[in-house]
Amino acid sequence: MEILVDPALEGFLSASMRLALPIMLAALGGIFNERAGVLNIGMEGMMLGGALSAFVVTYYAGSTALGIVGALILGALFGLIVGYFTITLAGDQVIVGIAFNLLMLGVTSFVYRAFFAVGTQRPQVEGLSTLPIPILESIPIIGPLFFRQNPLAYIAYLLVGLSAIGIFRTIWGLRLIAVGESPESAETLGIHINRTRYAALILCGMLCGLGGAFISIGSSSIFVDNMTAGRGYIALALLVLGRRHPVGVFGASLLFGVADALQLRAQILDIQLPFQFMLMLPYLLTIIVLAVFVRRTNDPAALGKHYQRGRKDS
Repeated sequence: MEILVDPALEGFLSASMRLALPIMLAALGGIFNERAGVLNIGMEGMMLGGALSAFVVTYYAGSTALGIVGALILGALFGLIVGYFTITLAGDQVIVGIAFNLLMLGVTSFVYRAFFAVGTQRPQVEGLSTLPIPILESIPIIGPLFFRQNPLAYIAYLLVGLSAIGIFRTIWGLRLIAVGESPESAETLGIHINRTRYAALILCGMLCGLGGAFISIGSSSIFVDNMTAGRGYIALALLVLGRRHPVGVFGASLLFGVADALQLRAQILDIQLPFQFMLMLPYLLTIIVLAVFVRRTNDPAALGKHYQRGRKDS
């Protein structure tokens, strides 16, 4: 017997996943650096830079694939920059991250105007189109949620599995965890602490850039100032909610996506509430869930602590 699902519900489910995936990609990247002991507050700026680079490259090259590659390359560069200040120069990781976010907020606005000037009509690109998977898209509830997305979404699903395997089932992943828990012990085993942390930050930057690309060319096909709208900060919260595990982070991100899609739907309904309240609903829900369900954060022991050979600074 065929199960009929309301088209409005199908659209809501598809939008929920589409809104969740950019944050999930950023949070997925954050797992690597936090497991390595680096607190990267700069994920918001990395996402914003990735969104702009993907848009600019796609606009001039006429290829979304090249736009995604551009976001990945710039994201890797961002990881190196943050790593230089936090690892090599031993800067305070929170201050460096906040400064990087503020810098990128101004830089992206300036660069966008340098390329496209300021006008009433914003340039657009041909973004990623939806690519439904035959048969699977017809499954009630699950189909619209998972299998009626753009190609970047399917790459994101794959990255969740690859990240889980890479972190918990490979030698490199176990070394990464060791660096975040006890860098002194890891170094006695011949693990290069700073090199491992740089690699983690580069991976984080690339995934944040991919998340930004998802927003600019995967969802909206335009770029606007501060279009990430705090999603990098939300990714930090979802890291804790998801216990720094790729599958947990995926589930936590989906929760935010559902709340975000709900506020978009609620704005067009006749509900006697200010639209500003609807806008803050996803962020408010994230705070409530963190406060209610997260009792122990179980942070890596060396998270946020700079390490030098033969000496550890708190």
